[in-house]
Amino acid sequence: MLTAEYAVVNAGLDAVALKPKECDVRRALDIPLDVVAIDYEGRDHLPDQSVLARLAAERDVRLTTPVRADGFDPLGDDSRYEWLPDGVGQVLVAGHGAYLTESEQKRAIAPRLREAREAAPEAWVGTEGIERIALAAGGTQYELLSRRTTRDVRALRAAGFDGEIALYAPTVLSDDDDEILDGVGAYVSRRRPVARALPDECEVDSGARGRAREILLKAARDYALIGSVSDVRQRVDSLREVGVDIVVGYPARGIDEFTE
Repeated sequence: MLTAEYAVVNAGLDAVALKPKECDVRRALDIPLDVVAIDYEGRDHLPDQSVLARLAAERDVRLTTPVRADGFDPLGDDSRYEWLPDGVGQVLVAGHGAYLTESEQKRAIAPRLREAREAAPEAWVGTEGIERIALAAGGTQYELLSRRTTRDVRALRAAGFDGEIALYAPTVLSDDDDEILDGVGAYVSRRRPVARALPDECEVDSGARGRAREILLKAARDYALIGSVSDVRQRVDSLREVGVDIVVGYPARGIDEFTE
């Protein structure tokens, strides 16, 4: 178990999510968290097999695998599964349309998710856009933090769901409004309720003013972990109290914030 006294540890996070288009994922070894989730951003940005194997030797690594994409399609081209190094777990997802071809986007999700879960029963299941299908598939439910999270997790636990719940949240360890907006403003602006509320063609970073700024800062509290280390820790603790098991932080201001 890693015990270094870093801000990201004191904030209570369990895992880090990294995007291979943004950083060298080998830097996960500089982050004092035991679990590393690596997002899928298209075949051209898959980390090298040797890199994944190196990370898996020292961390619990989970690679996002879109079940509709060639290479990860359990009902079609599944060649990438044999390519995965030993020790690399999976996060099974439907797959973001931006990283799928038109034909891949048309493939049925439910039967592919079922087959993938049977082949990898320890995989996490990403719930974004397929919540009911993901719950039916079982396994660790990997959700995005939202304004509904507390209510939804309470409801799941009250209904008797006793499986693991992992939560993904863009994270900014700062209480400076400009730094928060530069880190997560664009992200929260794409959430549907926020996009509907924002004025047309407004700035979504630290340049936001007036009503747009108010909406974005409120949304940042709903859809991200923001604030001082102690503020984030309190939010994480409150999420655990309602039934979240694993909190996965994405370093929205860059990986350096999680290595200091």
